[in-house]
Amino acid sequence: MSTINDLPAHVLLVHFVVVLIPVTVVLEIALVLWRQLRDLLWWVPIVLSAGLVVLVRYTEDAGEWFNDYLGNPPFVRDHAELGETAIWIAIALLVVALAIAVLHWRERKANAAALTVVVAVLTIVVGVLGCVQLYRIGDSGSKAVWGDVVKSAPAVDNTPGPMESALL
Repeated sequence: MSTINDLPAHVLLVHFVVVLIPVTVVLEIALVLWRQLRDLLWWVPIVLSAGLVVLVRYTEDAGEWFNDYLGNPPFVRDHAELGETAIWIAIALLVVALAIAVLHWRERKANAAALTVVVAVLTIVVGVLGCVQLYRIGDSGSKAVWGDVVKSAPAVDNTPGPMESALL
């Protein structure tokens, strides 16, 4: 069973993934562009992205369990297919983190201007593409869960009532 406190683990764990991937992307971009920060924190994205690889894999497993528990409904299919790509985002972030570490160690021995440019481009491309794909995964999950609920919800009347009108 893949639950946490009687709730589907996927629904809870996905929030960590949705926060940690953009945080890792921003940190990696900052490190590749700011050498002094890289000298201090070059190791942090390795820890974050390695943890993300494990967390994403567990989140995917929990999502598969939840999908089976729900009876494999068709409205989850797009989200499940897109969700399978999340592990590649985490792995790409780990590769970038290792490239940043190599850059850090290479800079200590000699000028690494060309390597800095290559790692910077790699970091920005992986970061942007990873965040776009993360958005697509989350959007498909939101639509799977909330799409019909929002479409069928009654319209909300936002006109002020008598008390609110008196205060305005």
